Amino acid sequence: MKTIIAALAAAFTLTCFAASPPADQPEASPIFIYATYFHCNSWPVVKADEAVTKWHKLKLTELIRDHKVSSWGYLARNTGGEWARAQYLTAPSVKAVLDAEAWYIPNVDRPKMEMDFLEACPSSENYIWHMVAGNDVRTRRGKAAFSTYYVCDQSRETQADALVKRVFAPIYDKLVADGKLTSWGWAEHIVGGKYRRLGTMTAPTMDALIAAREGIVAAAEHDPVNEAFNSICGSHQDYIWDLVEQGP
Repeated sequence: MKTIIAALAAAFTLTCFAASPPADQPEASPIFIYATYFHCNSWPVVKADEAVTKWHKLKLTELIRDHKVSSWGYLARNTGGEWARAQYLTAPSVKAVLDAEAWYIPNVDRPKMEMDFLEACPSSENYIWHMVAGNDVRTRRGKAAFSTYYVCDQSRETQADALVKRVFAPIYDKLVADGKLTSWGWAEHIVGGKYRRLGTMTAPTMDALIAAREGIVAAAEHDPVNEAFNSICGSHQDYIWDLVEQGP
């Protein structure tokens, strides 16, 4: 288990620190993610999904049209912890994601659908993440996602970020270039609960995602860099998500 944790850490560190752009290219705009993780009741959770696909999607698309957000997505838990559903918005600043969320909630003006959603998913946790490395999460993501939420030593978090950037990013970048992954990312905690770093990767299919992960685990076995990473971020929670909806 320790080796797997280390390998996953490596995988997500890799995915998140892409090489710096050449000096003659402009820096990419910052990416902040407002993520809401829902606790849902199992039997009516389909009501939440229907509310998103039939109504929330229209309002979220309006946010993109009006340039309030860059992208959004809605995820269903395949395997993992207590969160059954997740929704995210991306924008170039903390203020932008907060403003978008503040606009979005009161403008979901179908009370019956909103009541159905709240009945299905009555509580939630909010996080704001800042992308530190990876390819652009504002582009289309794969249908299957593997996310790891890390508890880290706050005094050494930037060391973990450096390991991702310098050691692991080239591996994830190659997996994307080879079509084995669609995207990957490494994000730091800005607002939220106990999780301090988020590593994520997506693939076109669940089989492709699992195959890529198994390859990463095998490649990282017995690597001393994993031990260094684990000493900083020694606890985590894994989730496998199915992508239900995304925009644009």
